[in-house]
Amino acid sequence: MLYALLCNDKPGHLQVRLDTRAAHLDYLNGLGDRLKFAGPFLGEDSKPNGSLVVIEASDVAGAREIAANDPYAKAGLFASVDIRPWNWAIKNPDSK
Repeated sequence: MLYALLCNDKPGHLQVRLDTRAAHLDYLNGLGDRLKFAGPFLGEDSKPNGSLVVIEASDVAGAREIAANDPYAKAGLFASVDIRPWNWAIKNPDSK
């Protein structure tokens, strides 16, 4: 099952994001095929203020574990993380 991780940064925490970015990217790349895609949300100032990460996990508990182990989460960057089951219906490269 696919899960969308909708992450909102705490206000004023851009430096935490910048300082932790390399570890975050290493973590996501280490997920291998479980990571479907990811990228930052941008504010009106074009600076990142959150993240969208779509992962494959066996259940919501597995998705929560992946989210909790993200270096951004461990660094306290996120004000909130919403984890929602997601169906990739359009332009899914894995569709047959």
